[in-house]
Amino acid sequence: MTFFSSTVPPVSALRIAYLEDDLLVAQEVMGWLKEAGYAVQHFSDGQDFARFVERGGADACLLDWMLPGMSGPDVLCRLRLQLGANVPPVIFLTGRNLETDVVQALESGADDYLVKPLSRPVLLARLQAVLRRSGSALPAARLRLGEIEADCARRQIFVQGQRVDLTDRETDLALYFLQNVNRLLTRDFLIQTIWGLRPEVETRTIDVHVSALRRKLRLQPESGWRLVSVYGRGYRLERARSADEGPLTVPPELDD
Repeated sequence: MTFFSSTVPPVSALRIAYLEDDLLVAQEVMGWLKEAGYAVQHFSDGQDFARFVERGGADACLLDWMLPGMSGPDVLCRLRLQLGANVPPVIFLTGRNLETDVVQALESGADDYLVKPLSRPVLLARLQAVLRRSGSALPAARLRLGEIEADCARRQIFVQGQRVDLTDRETDLALYFLQNVNRLLTRDFLIQTIWGLRPEVETRTIDVHVSALRRKLRLQPESGWRLVSVYGRGYRLERARSADEGPLTVPPELDD
């Protein structure tokens, strides 16, 4: 569901994409933003929101965390994958106030984090601050994992310096794994985020793509990294460990 401003903003108004499924909260926050001179577009569905931002429709993003379908962190992960260094500034607006939640959001690429109930002056001041900081271009993000190097902005992946020929979906999947080393990516999350399907859809396409990545990126124990199946859950990219190494520290899974 999308809501448009009832008044025509100035031509130079900055565009805010706002993801929130609580309509009462959304209407209040939209009122604050419009009064401050912003052009606001509201979404209650994560995939609609992501498609809008990916088309270049926003100068900044406000994200709720807990949503039906794609959660706020899932949406941010998708935007980072699709837009690389060109993701607009992102502020989480959420009722989750644990320190671990704040850390997860910031480490995932969010620029700021506000806990509900929201304060109008604080929100507007934080929004102005992230927009001010976004004036300088960000460097292209590059990842290196053993023999693998990824240029996330250009969506190119290299093994031993040679560019690997991947399909668009294989590239999406590879970048998700490379950006979430040691994290379990569940089948439901991958089906919904990369293929845009409902989680309950039965499909073997993920297994086919994972097998292709193992082969093309040489993700086998002898290369130092492996892409492992977690039965009934999903997949995880992790270091191949020798018997005398300690246990692997595993971060939380990435799910919807």
